[in-house]
Amino acid sequence: MPDLFSPYTLKGVTLRNRIVMSPMTMYRSVDGRMNDFHVMLMGSRAAGGFGLVFPEQLAITPEGRTSTACGGIYDDAQIEGLARVTAIVKQMGATPAIQLGHTGRKGSELKPWEGRVQLAPDDPNGWQVVGPSEIPYGGKGHNHPVHALTRDEIKGLHRAYAEAARRAAEAGFEWLELHFAHGYLGASFFSPIANQRTDEYGGSLENRVRFHLEAIDAVREVWPERFPLTARLGSDDLNPDGVQFEDAIAALQLMKARGLDLADLSFGFNTPQMDPSMLGAEAAMAERGARVRREVGLPVAVSWNLGRPATADRVIREELIDLVMLGRPALANPHWPIWAARELGREDPFGLTIEDWAWWLRNMRGPEVSLGLPPAARPAAE
Repeated sequence: MPDLFSPYTLKGVTLRNRIVMSPMTMYRSVDGRMNDFHVMLMGSRAAGGFGLVFPEQLAITPEGRTSTACGGIYDDAQIEGLARVTAIVKQMGATPAIQLGHTGRKGSELKPWEGRVQLAPDDPNGWQVVGPSEIPYGGKGHNHPVHALTRDEIKGLHRAYAEAARRAAEAGFEWLELHFAHGYLGASFFSPIANQRTDEYGGSLENRVRFHLEAIDAVREVWPERFPLTARLGSDDLNPDGVQFEDAIAALQLMKARGLDLADLSFGFNTPQMDPSMLGAEAAMAERGARVRREVGLPVAVSWNLGRPATADRVIREELIDLVMLGRPALANPHWPIWAARELGREDPFGLTIEDWAWWLRNMRGPEVSLGLPPAARPAAE
């Protein structure tokens, strides 16, 4: 029976455990490039014991970023910074992963702490956002006109996916994920709320998932076969007019047939009009992950409220999912895996990191508390 700390093998890659640092947009890039901040962020989490480490979603075009301060992989000049990230992650014993995406009609934003409103196309830091149809995301901050992509523009984006995947391989990444969730471009093509096209990219579920399948095909042409190709799918819009989870089951069956190796399940976020009740539930996506494993036959990763070690361990032990994705918990605690191992009573929790780091942590000269870690939880006396 696997547990949170069991190795995990997919294609030609073996992760040292089932704990993943999820992609998180950090707004620290200049010209889309990774820099010292990203080396610090990814390297420290790899040193802290994570098995798989992602930087933020990386945009396949400049207009695919969330803001001008977000990362990209649309220029060969960005490979150098990305290679620095993969090098430190590998040096610290983890596997470097990359998530490719395009923010679509949710791009051209201010940073969250500056208001997160969408900038007009003529703003110096803004641009014309795009989508499957001329439908703004809406809400308080996203009401600028949306350019509906032409067929030729869609084909151009698929070429951009392929070029980004080539750069990712050159930079040393060993795991590639396509971002089709969170209201970004792939998610909006999948959702009938955002996609009201009448051509081969709209209407039926098969048409609405065509964008995804062609992106998978384009990436598969250049991405090494020995490395996993996965996708984060917006599997529920939490709105009766949008994507339902049964739609995601059908879509993933089609993606599996095109070469998808793992499904990373999240929400669609294609409209502000959502039922938010599921968002706050602990392990909110785990049972749905189990359905994908059973009904589609794909391995599954999920995020959403798995930051309690006992919960994260349980969903792996019960074989509901294969990998635990942690976002904010990874920001809050760079050594979350080591802390989780101590909380769960695992022998030699420091063995989760590289040997020279672990040696110093194992060989304490004083009491355990002098190391500066909180005391591990002890089971209640019987």
